[in-house]
Amino acid sequence: MRVPRLDLLKALGDNTRYAIYLELARSSRPLATADIAESLGLHPNTVRPHLEPNAPARGFEPPSSTMLARMMVQLAELTGASGDDAAAVGRDQGRADATDHTEAPSCLEALVTQLDTLGFDPVVDGTDDGETAVIAFTHCPFRELAEAHPELVCSLHRGMVEGFVAAMGDAVLDDFHPLVHRQPCQVTLTAR
Repeated sequence: MRVPRLDLLKALGDNTRYAIYLELARSSRPLATADIAESLGLHPNTVRPHLEPNAPARGFEPPSSTMLARMMVQLAELTGASGDDAAAVGRDQGRADATDHTEAPSCLEALVTQLDTLGFDPVVDGTDDGETAVIAFTHCPFRELAEAHPELVCSLHRGMVEGFVAAMGDAVLDDFHPLVHRQPCQVTLTAR
């Protein structure tokens, strides 16, 4: 949906929103909410409402990765890809992503950083034993697709987390609850 020019100018007339827009436009890579907040000296809760996915297009964005994701899901369905196939692709990506986090103090910290970079806005809740942590996904950048195609999209995400954790090596993935579970989307890790 294209926004009329006056509405576009009004939207970018908000100083915070314009600063966020500039931060995103100048970046050569996707930015997570936490990255933008840190760069602008703002709290993530101040930034988050300006990044809501249901906001209308502003007219300056490049073609959306959401469209590409939608087409890839359709292609996967047409070619008969299964949830297991999606998980295998996700594991490969997760292992590759882990190589960027070899200096991280722990798998938990590295995974939280990676999930934040991908736009899942993770929140960590530890347990009393200090060994187990639950990472809740407060935002799913592919929620619409995940609701329509959970077998593929959620399996892809699960596989990515599995591959990442396996490559980091200092934790075990105990549980993964995707969007379709009645519990919130979350993953449980135990340190080795």
